[in-house]
Order: sequence, then structure tokens, then C-alpha cells
Amino acid sequence: MTITARIFLRFLFSVSGAFFLALSTVSAESIDTDPVMRSGYGRELLLRGEYEKGIEQLRAAYLLFPLNITFKRNLAEGYAAFGHQQFKQKRYEQADGNFIKALELYPEEAGYVLLRGICNYHLKNYDVARYELERARGAKQDSIEILYYLGLVQFESDRRLDAIELWEQALKLSPGRKEIADLLAKARKENAVESNMDRGHSSRFDLTYDSGVETVFALAILDVLESAANLVGAELGLFPESRVPVGIYKRADYKMVTDSPDWSGGFYDGKIRLPFGALNDVTPTIRSVLYHEYAHVIVFELTRGNCPLWLNEGIAEMFGRMQQNRPLPELGRAVRTGALIDFKKLETNFSGLSSSAASLAYQQSYSLVNYMVTAYGWHRIKEILSGLGKGLAFNESVASALKDYNVNFDTLEKEWRTTLEREMMTGR
Repeated sequence: MTITARIFLRFLFSVSGAFFLALSTVSAESIDTDPVMRSGYGRELLLRGEYEKGIEQLRAAYLLFPLNITFKRNLAEGYAAFGHQQFKQKRYEQADGNFIKALELYPEEAGYVLLRGICNYHLKNYDVARYELERARGAKQDSIEILYYLGLVQFESDRRLDAIELWEQALKLSPGRKEIADLLAKARKENAVESNMDRGHSSRFDLTYDSGVETVFALAILDVLESAANLVGAELGLFPESRVPVGIYKRADYKMVTDSPDWSGGFYDGKIRLPFGALNDVTPTIRSVLYHEYAHVIVFELTRGNCPLWLNEGIAEMFGRMQQNRPLPELGRAVRTGALIDFKKLETNFSGLSSSAASLAYQQSYSLVNYMVTAYGWHRIKEILSGLGKGLAFNESVASALKDYNVNFDTLEKEWRTTLEREMMTGR
């Protein structure tokens, strides 16, 4: 169970089943006129998953008797429960709205404060998240959950030393907690590499770069990223409000920080990481990498991280190849020999692949996304990504976005394979 799940389970309320059994014999008229019945019925509706109707009943009971502590608490917990459900669906904006309503009733309730802090971390509203998590820390002292999330906020706000200190405290409270130990190790490695780096910034990006990198080159990287942001944002309809961190490393430092395979030319893990420390000129290849990596930023924002890797990489390749298109030799061989990779095997990880297998994975992912864009348009790709961001499974999101065409992923893949084989036969 994740830290977030433990938090929600701790603060969600429990309700007596016997009380609800009794409610089933009560008439609707009695519920309408009795605030006790309204409140109880509202809680029953929440347990059924009918959150909006349940909150409507809880709010009606509370408004009739606003000084009644039970009605007030039931309504607050109803808002928190609805927020929890929306949080699970990665509907963070809506979840935050319900946590705010719970806090309006109980402004100092540490549980609600913590939940809102966590929600705003996921929204990348780091100032709000930091404020709420510090409030929760003041009320609850140091807990694993608060230290964990406050550390994440500090780390992603480029305050690595503060994050390291918080995670060290968390491990003292709970030695052996793997997710925290892993984050702490990552933060220490990154701090060792980046503590003496130079810095730069542009309208959307914050840059750290190796001291051996020429400033002119570093600023040119930012210029290309700004252009990438304009193009990718226009096609996918998103211009994030939060700033995007970027790092330029020597190859050895890049390898240490990212633990990526030798064939990796860039990496995005909340920060765009680039192994360009020995370079001094923005070539077409570098432009391609920069557009590719920025596309990952937007895909992550739209999907909340709920995206098959092949789709993520295929979209990134689309934008990268707009700057430098290259042949697809591995794809051609795979089509001719019947050696295409099952997309299910490309949903989570490319890093364990050999160089040639990775090339095929990227080319195959690009080819399918290219077909999707050509046949259905970028706006359908955005619909798929938005559906994923709302918690839909991939097949559900594709079927929803392409319902006007009566197309699901199976038929989409068959269309792509047919088109690909025809192109190979005609030599296109």
C-alpha cells in the first residue's frame, strides 16, 4: 500500500451498517423533513459511491442545524471522501476543491490540511503544497507522510538539501522504508553532481548546467526549448503554468544521475536531463532531442503519468522527427520478418532493451502514433491523453476518443499494420 493510500484510509470515516439497514424502511418524505435522517441517508449515498447526491443531503441537514457538531462533521467528511475518490481518479483540481470545502468547516483539521497539501503537490502548486504541509507538520509534529511529501515538494522546487534533511528524518522514524530510501539516494547523487553547477532561466525553464558548458550554448538550449514549448503546446493544447527544470550534464554525471542505458540521449523524470556537457553547438540532432524531451513534459501533464510508454515515446518521437527525420531500418526489417514487438511489452520500460531492440521500440512506437495523427488528427491524440489523465484505462480512452469512427485499439492496430505492410510492398 502506498503512503497516499495509507493517509486516506486513516482519515476516511466509518459508518454503521445497522443504521443504514434501518434507513431502508424509512419513507422519502420522512428523510426530507428530518435532518437526522437526511444526514444518515447522505452518508449511505456516499458509501454507494453517489457522492454528489450524498453531499447534497449532508449539506441540507447541516444548513438546517449549523451548530450541530455531528451534521457539521458528517458534511466535512463527505467532502473529504469525495475528494479522496477524485484524487484516486487523478482529478486533482476537483479533489482540491472538495478538500477546501472540508477545511472551510474545520480549518485546523490536520488530516484535511495534509490531504490538500498532497493534492497540490500533484498539481505542482508547490507554494500551496508547502504551506499546507508545513501547517500539518505544526499540528501533527513529524510524521512519515508529512516528511515524505514535504521532501518531494522541496526536491522538486530545487531545494535538495531541505529534501535530504526531511527524508533523513523520515527514515529515522521508519528505517527501511524503500520508497523514501530510494528518493534519498537519488537526491544525494543529484546534489553531489549539481551543487556546483551554473544556472540560467527563460520564461518557462530553469536551467542548471555543468560549469564546463559555454553559457552561449546553454542559453541556445533554452531558446530551442522555448520553441518546442510553443509547438508541442499548440498541437496538444497545453501550456503548463509551472516552470520546467532542465539539467545539462557531462555524460558520466548524466549516467550516474539517471542510471539510464548507454544509448539514452535524454531523460525526463520531472526534470529534463541532457548529456550535452561536452558539446557546444545546437545541431539538428540536439534540436530533435530537445523537442522529444519537452513532449514528455506535456504528455505527463495531460495523463498524470497514466500513459503506456510506447504512446509516450511515440508522441515524443513525432515532435523530435519534425526537427530531424531519420530512416526506420529496424522497423522495416521487423515488418519484413514478422518481428514487430507486441505493444503490451512496450507499456512500461525500454531501459532493459539492447540498442537495436530499443531502436525498434522507438521506431515502432513512432510509426503507430504517426498513423494515428495522420488518420485522426492531433486533437484525437489529445482526447486520448486527457482520458488517461482522468483515470481511464488505455483501451477505454482510445475507444472514447475514436467513438465517432467506431474504432478501438485492436482495430486501430490492425489498420496500422495493414497500412505499414502495404507501404513496405509498394516501397513507399
